[in-house]
Amino acid sequence: MPLEPKTLGVALTESLPLHSALCRREAPSFQRAIQSGDDVVVACTQEKRLFGELAQQTPGATSPIRFVNIRETGGWSRDAKSAMPKIAALLAAAGLPEPDPVSTVGYASQGRLLIVGPLDVAEQAAALVADALDVTIFSRGPGAVGGAQERRWPVIAGRIDALAGWLGAFTLHWTRDNPIDLDLCTRCNACVSACPEQAIGLDYQIDAAKCTSHRDCERACTAAGAIRFDRTPEQLDSAFDLVLDLGDAALIDWHAPPQGYFHLPGGLSNPKGAQTLLRLRDMVGEFEKPKFFDYKQKLCAHSRNEVVGCNACIEVCSAHAVSSDKERQRIVVNPNLCVGCGACTTVCPTGALGYTYPRTPDQGRKLRTLLSTYADAGGRDAALLLHSEEGGRALVEQLGREAQLGKALGVPANVIPVALFHAASTGIDLWLSAVAFGAQQVCVLLTGEEAPQYVDALKKQADIAQALLHGLGYTGTHFRLIEVGSSAALDKALTGLRETRQVVPSKAARFAVGAEKRSTLELALDHLMDESPALKTPADAPLAIPLPAGAPFGAIAVDKDKCTLCLACVSACPASALQDNRDSPQLRFIEKNCVQCGLCETTCPEDAIDLVPRLLASPERRQPAVLNEAKPWACIRCAKPFGTQKAIEAMLLKLAGHAMFQGEALERLKMCSDCRVIDLYSAQDETKITQQ
Repeated sequence: MPLEPKTLGVALTESLPLHSALCRREAPSFQRAIQSGDDVVVACTQEKRLFGELAQQTPGATSPIRFVNIRETGGWSRDAKSAMPKIAALLAAAGLPEPDPVSTVGYASQGRLLIVGPLDVAEQAAALVADALDVTIFSRGPGAVGGAQERRWPVIAGRIDALAGWLGAFTLHWTRDNPIDLDLCTRCNACVSACPEQAIGLDYQIDAAKCTSHRDCERACTAAGAIRFDRTPEQLDSAFDLVLDLGDAALIDWHAPPQGYFHLPGGLSNPKGAQTLLRLRDMVGEFEKPKFFDYKQKLCAHSRNEVVGCNACIEVCSAHAVSSDKERQRIVVNPNLCVGCGACTTVCPTGALGYTYPRTPDQGRKLRTLLSTYADAGGRDAALLLHSEEGGRALVEQLGREAQLGKALGVPANVIPVALFHAASTGIDLWLSAVAFGAQQVCVLLTGEEAPQYVDALKKQADIAQALLHGLGYTGTHFRLIEVGSSAALDKALTGLRETRQVVPSKAARFAVGAEKRSTLELALDHLMDESPALKTPADAPLAIPLPAGAPFGAIAVDKDKCTLCLACVSACPASALQDNRDSPQLRFIEKNCVQCGLCETTCPEDAIDLVPRLLASPERRQPAVLNEAKPWACIRCAKPFGTQKAIEAMLLKLAGHAMFQGEALERLKMCSDCRVIDLYSAQDETKITQQ
C-alpha cells in the first residue's frame, strides 16, 4: 500500500512516522506513543485486538487510542497512488474528540426462556441450553416424532393470544383450551392407545378436528384425571425473559423484532441455529444499550387538539417503538424497543426527534473535517459513501480485499467511506450541509438489511434534496442510493459515480452543524442560495422552487372565499408559521417556519387550506405575509369590533332557522360578549330561571 508520510503530514500539520510492522517488530514504537498521554491514532483495524492487549501490558500507558481503516478504504485500490487526500481526511476525522456519552437503557434477564414450536424440535433446543437457562416449552404440535417419554421441562399448550415485550420483560397471553391438562398428564400413553380416531398425538393434546367425543381417552385417564371435556377454557399470562420461536410463521413478525426475541424457523437445522443458541446462553444478567434518541415535545408536529398532522416517525419505525398519544399532543417512543436505526429522526420535519448515537453536531463536525481536510490536501470531486457499521462496512472491506487481489477496482480515490450506526440515521439536513461543505455527491449504501420503509424514506429524502439543488441551479446527481448485495455490484456502482459531473458551491461553507435540525437546514440553505447559479441573475431567478410532496418546506394556499378567519389553523400550527394580528382580522404566514405537517389543513373547518411544498428562494420567506384579511364586525350595541363580517354573517345564516335563535336571541349574536350579557339581563320580556 503506497503511503506518502510527508504529504499526509503537511495536510494534517504534523509529523507522521511511517511504520510497516507496528504490530510486530515495531511494537515498541506503539508502546512509547501510548505512554505520552497524547491521543494516538492507529491506522490499522485488523490488529485492533492485539493493540488493545499490548496497551494493557504497557506500564504507564495513558493515551486514548483510536483506530481507522485506511487500507481497504483507500490503500487497496487501483487509485491508491492518488488516494493521499482521502487518507489524510480519514486520519483527520479519526483524531476528532470522542462524542459525548449518551444515556443508556437497561435490561435485566434471569434466563427464563420460552421455546415455542413443535414439541420434538423444542425439546432438542431445550437440551442444548437448559444448563444455562430456565426453559419452558409451549408446544405447537408433536412434530415428526413427538415429545420424549421423560418430561424434563415444563410444557404448556393451547392458543397463543399475544406475545409482547422485550428482553427481560416478555408477556405471553394464552388460553388453555384443550381437554388434556399437561400439568396432570403423566405421559402414560393410555389415552393415545384408547383413542379410536387417533386424535391424540405425542404432544398429548387432543386434535379437535379429528375427535368425535367417544370419551374413551377420558375413561382411560381415570387414574391421573388429566382429561376433562367439560373443562372451561382458561386465559393465562406468563412472564419470560427470552423467547425462542421455532415456528414457520413468526409470533412477532417485525423487521426489527424486540431484543431477546429470536425466530428460528426449522429449528436446529436452520443455518443460524447454533449461533442463536449460543447467543441465548449468554443473555443472562444485566445489559444496557444506548438511548438512541432525544424527543422535544414542544417541536413535535404530530397532533394538536387531538387532530393528527405529521405521522412520519410512526409510519417509518420498523421496530414498532413509536406510537401516538394524540390526547397529549405527542408521540411516545419506547426506548426498550428502539433499535437505533434513526429513521424516525431522519423523516422528522421539525427536529423534535433527534439522533444521539452520535448527535447531529458530532456527525456534522466529522463530515466537515473530512471534506475540508480532503480539499486542503488537494483532493477534488469528493463523494461521501455513508454506510452501516455492519453490512455496509463488511461490503466495503470485502471490496478492498478483492481490489488488492486484482479482482476489482476498489473504492475510488475521491470516494470517502463514512461509517454510521445505521444507514437510515441521516437525512437532508446533513446531506445538504455536506454539499455546502464541498461534497460533490452524497451516496448512501444499502445492503438489503434495511427495512423497506427505510429505503422509501431515504429515496424521498434524496428526491427532496435533489429538487432543492436543481431548483437552485446545481446540475448533476448529487444524491444517490446505492442498493447492492455484493462487492462486485458495489465496485460497478462506485465506478459509475464518475460518469456524471455535479455543479456545487464554488466556496465551501464553514458553519457548524447545530443540534436544532431546522437551524442547520437554514444555514445550509443560506449558503446554497448565496452560491446558487440560478440566483446569480436576478431577472431569471426562480422565486419558488417546487418540491415533492412531503418536503419539510413550503407554503399554504388559502381559499379566501371559504376562509372565515376563524383562526383555528393558528392555534393548531406547532411551528408558529401561521399567526394572527392583534390589531385587525388577519391570517399571516411566515414561510420559513412552515414544516408542511398538515395540521392546519386537517384542522380547518371550512376546508380552505392546501399545502404547497416548495422553497421560496428570497428574503420574503422570513417575513410575515398576509394570506387573508377581512373587515371586522361591529357590535350593534356598542360598535366595538369583534369577529369578522364574513364569520358573523355565516353564523347568522346557519342559525336563522333554529328555534332557540329567533327574535332577540338572533340579534344578540350580533353583539360583542359584554353587550350580549348586558342585553340578556336587561330584557324585560323574557322569563328568567330565577323567577318563581
